[in-house]
Amino acid sequence: MASINGSVTFGFQPTGYSSDNVTQAFPNQESRTNTLKSANDQLRYQVQWFNGTSINEGVEPSAANFNSTALTGDVVNIVFRVYSNVRSGTSFPNDWELLGTIKQSRDIANKRFDGGVLALGHRFTIDVSGLISDQLSYSLCPINKGTWESSEYGGMNGGATMQDNVLSGTNAVGEPVSQYNVSDNGTYRYLKVKANFEIINANGEIQTATGAITSNEITVINSVNQFSEDKTPYFKTFNIGNSESNKYSLLTRSPNNTNSFKQIREDEQAEFLQFYVNRADSTNISTEDEVAAMALKIETVENNSVVDTFYLRDFEDNLLTSTSSGNLTYLSNIQKKMCIQNISPFYINNSGNLYEPDDTRVAAPSSNFPYWSTYAGNKILSTTETYRVSLVKISLFGGGVERRVSDYYLYDIDRESDNLAYGYVRFHWLNSMGGIDSYTAKRDVVEGITISRGVIERNSADRTWYQNDESYAGASLNYYSDTMRGGNLYKGGREVSNVNADKSLSVYTEPLNRPNAEWLQGMLLSPNVWIEKDTEATQEGNTLNPYLRPSTKGYIPVIITNSDAETVNQSNGLVRFNIEYTLAHKVQTQRN
Repeated sequence: MASINGSVTFGFQPTGYSSDNVTQAFPNQESRTNTLKSANDQLRYQVQWFNGTSINEGVEPSAANFNSTALTGDVVNIVFRVYSNVRSGTSFPNDWELLGTIKQSRDIANKRFDGGVLALGHRFTIDVSGLISDQLSYSLCPINKGTWESSEYGGMNGGATMQDNVLSGTNAVGEPVSQYNVSDNGTYRYLKVKANFEIINANGEIQTATGAITSNEITVINSVNQFSEDKTPYFKTFNIGNSESNKYSLLTRSPNNTNSFKQIREDEQAEFLQFYVNRADSTNISTEDEVAAMALKIETVENNSVVDTFYLRDFEDNLLTSTSSGNLTYLSNIQKKMCIQNISPFYINNSGNLYEPDDTRVAAPSSNFPYWSTYAGNKILSTTETYRVSLVKISLFGGGVERRVSDYYLYDIDRESDNLAYGYVRFHWLNSMGGIDSYTAKRDVVEGITISRGVIERNSADRTWYQNDESYAGASLNYYSDTMRGGNLYKGGREVSNVNADKSLSVYTEPLNRPNAEWLQGMLLSPNVWIEKDTEATQEGNTLNPYLRPSTKGYIPVIITNSDAETVNQSNGLVRFNIEYTLAHKVQTQRN
């Protein structure tokens, strides 16, 4: 088969965070610059074809350029094949899902008006965001669960429905891939693009050329960036890497990572922080960069002083590990893992999954991963005012040096009584970074039902026609039937054939400052919103299988129908929302 004249290279726009990455738009596996992108921004892949100085943007491909000896021709089209996966490092393309194939001719040539020389080469550009965004949804962690059973399969999500008994591999026996849900994690995908070439031969025919180029792997998440507000590069922001000089953000735009505290109730069972770990190794964490442990550090605060410190590490069990030359286990440098961790007060106080570093083992490791001891100290007490959460890494050697790599996330304990007629409403939603945010509204909860009816009309019953109860010719004519015969007065001339009903509710938030109000607006824009609800069905599920249903509460999907904001303190910029919503499941009614 024939091949191409000249050479081809891959490009990608937008490129990295800084200008020094323009020349290497696709970094290698060790780079963190371009590995995390939004599926809802433009994801433009470009193949650049060069043939020395003979081809510029003003020159058309020609059959005359076909070399019959070398069997090389000019590039006419690029065939892009777009692949995705949730398991990094698998065989490509065999173990990847083909999302679509796009044949693209060259871009329209740039016109120059200064009389200068046209740019060399031809460029072939596509945008794959539409393909990959359709693959993403969300992943919920079950209420009162520490983390997903598997980061690849996530939790409960809006993807394809799969059976819980699907087994790994092809064996007829074995353990389920996931104890919860074996659908692929909805919040992220790994993305690769393969490019094949079509050339023009000596006869002017289009034919497929040998060879192909494949892009490096990037990770796309189900985030969304506002055109006039948010920056698109996630480097040094949401993409947790190995630099200790950066304090990365987790996958939320909640303002409680500055000086703003987020209120949370002691009985809350589901408050999650989601984050993407690109690299686990750390610069300057010790003489070596191996990381023994990674966890969310919890520090309780009273009178502006840290009182107790402990760690949550459920997610760490899903991270990749490697073995050192000394046969010691540590966290692999390259992770590319989506993680989630429950940091709610109820989970902290009741799960038993609290830890502290085993300093002896970390400083002079005598046994393998994980390097933790069970925490037996105080947790969240009645005197605890606030607590703060941060992501930390701990070195394998050098005395177990700890480095904080994320912002602090601040929580204020809300102990207001819940003795209200309708209680509180706990919302969860898919946030603009592809994670899950939560908020409890607790003012003026109102419930109602919106009803519509289908009506049919039939002939009215004869209200004057009755059978008597007399004797005739010596024979008894007593009637012992409940049918009323012709006197069916209980039936209407018009009757309801069916009833359509939706349960509608509304609730007011607390007065919110501007940062919190802007953050909560994200819930109003989210396509996926849930409330927590304790029902007889969820209680039964918790009783029958507390492992699969760790809480008596469940996620109930709702649809936000309207919201109004009213100013409650103009001088301080405080507003509150009236949130109106309906249950996504219709009220079940009988048919006539």
